[in-house]
Amino acid sequence: MSTGRSRTTEGINTFKGQGSALRAGRLGTIGLLLSVLAASAPLLVVAGVMPTTFGVMGVVGTPLLFVVLGVVLILFSVGYAEMSRHVHNAGAFYAYIARGLGGTAGVGASLVALVAYSAMQVGVYGILGFEVSVLFDLYLDIELAWWIPALVAVAVVGVLGWLKIDLNAKVLGVMLLIEVALVVIFNFAAVADPAKEGLSLHAFNPDTLTGAGLGTALCFCFAAFVGFEQAPVYAEETSRPQVVVSRVMFLAVGFAALFLAFSSWALTVAAGPSSIVAASEEQGPNLLFALTETRLGGAFTDVLHVLFLTGMFAALLSFHNVVARYAFAMGREGLLPAAFGRTNSASGAPGTGSLLQSAVSLVIVLAFVITDDGPVGDPTTPVLKLFTWMGNVGALGVITLMATASAAVIAFFVRRGAARAQAWRLVAAAIAGLALAGIAVYTVKDFAVLVDSGPGSALRWVLPGIIAAAAVIGLAYGAVLRTRKPELHARIGLGNEAFQLEKAAKSRESETTRV
Repeated sequence: MSTGRSRTTEGINTFKGQGSALRAGRLGTIGLLLSVLAASAPLLVVAGVMPTTFGVMGVVGTPLLFVVLGVVLILFSVGYAEMSRHVHNAGAFYAYIARGLGGTAGVGASLVALVAYSAMQVGVYGILGFEVSVLFDLYLDIELAWWIPALVAVAVVGVLGWLKIDLNAKVLGVMLLIEVALVVIFNFAAVADPAKEGLSLHAFNPDTLTGAGLGTALCFCFAAFVGFEQAPVYAEETSRPQVVVSRVMFLAVGFAALFLAFSSWALTVAAGPSSIVAASEEQGPNLLFALTETRLGGAFTDVLHVLFLTGMFAALLSFHNVVARYAFAMGREGLLPAAFGRTNSASGAPGTGSLLQSAVSLVIVLAFVITDDGPVGDPTTPVLKLFTWMGNVGALGVITLMATASAAVIAFFVRRGAARAQAWRLVAAAIAGLALAGIAVYTVKDFAVLVDSGPGSALRWVLPGIIAAAAVIGLAYGAVLRTRKPELHARIGLGNEAFQLEKAAKSRESETTRV
């Protein structure tokens, strides 16, 4: 009898030692809000995303796009936030989709999430490396290839991925607050000293939403919001997740919509609505700095350059943490090797998932380095390819996940018999899901503009095909698990709940054996 009890106890102890749960109560509302907003990196959006949307996609109505997307994402958040009260899982999207649409769909979503967030993070390495090379040339008169600082950043972020979330939240929060303050100062300076067209509201005119690149502009602007949906990823690490997670999502979306719309409008005011596209084509990521130089002076612009780097680094840390947690959740549920489902005993961070993301980043950055045949200082590979391509691939993946999650929210509450009680939330989820699906289709249609290729180019299909391939492979894997490992398939999306159930079962088995 004693031998049986010993074996059971040993199994439970081994289970505990693996660190199958993230540490609870480590984040409150402020900490979580700063963490998720850091992923959007306000200065990165204003200096990197907005000039690209104006210049490459040729859409003057970018401020209006931020307003439209803000409304869609508020509607999405209504159902998503309500579901976050019932499902707490570091896998967030895939867990929600699994609980609503079944385990097979959840497996497909898990792989799409890994690919999408990894792509968005890796893209930032490109523009960060380019900005560092520009600063070396500007201030030190040294020609530095963009990939050198990019690879250094990969290594530093990888090391910090092993640190506890508390430290990362503080670092991200400080960077975020300073960035926002500097951008707001520029916004008011632009309003106080507009271009010859004055305080024109032309950028909010629906007629400005024209151009061959409107679909990819929607996708790229959507990427600026990415971060708010990551709040449920940290649900297991927050105090009062039923309240904190939903509160943070609405705060993050509301802030982002107002801040981004106002800031992009300020750029059109500073450059002039009729000149913003040409200025963005000519200046690229330097547009913001050129406009601040004339209005706020060299010292302010120098500080802005530095904060541009720290903001990008903040985004890298945030995306890295999210990908590591998705890998952790997948490892915990058997979708990845068990090693991914363990946390570091010292910090409580999902260490193996962190290593995975660092390895993926290294491989992709090196691939772009090998294919880069431009001179030092040429932004084509790091900005127009690595940053823009990967950013849009990642954003397309997140849009697809959100559209699917909207359907999952509806299915989840219908299955629980709560459709009538949650009727208005389900209507909001349906509207958001249809809008997001439309944006995804429109984005794929316009990918040729993004890659600057002709209608017959294979690249316009290869890039969005990355997300499609991840979904198909994930769905196929899910179908295999359903047939060969039905018990594992049944617990997909349950996260730590499954382990608690397993632990309780082992305890009951121990009691039975002892009796």
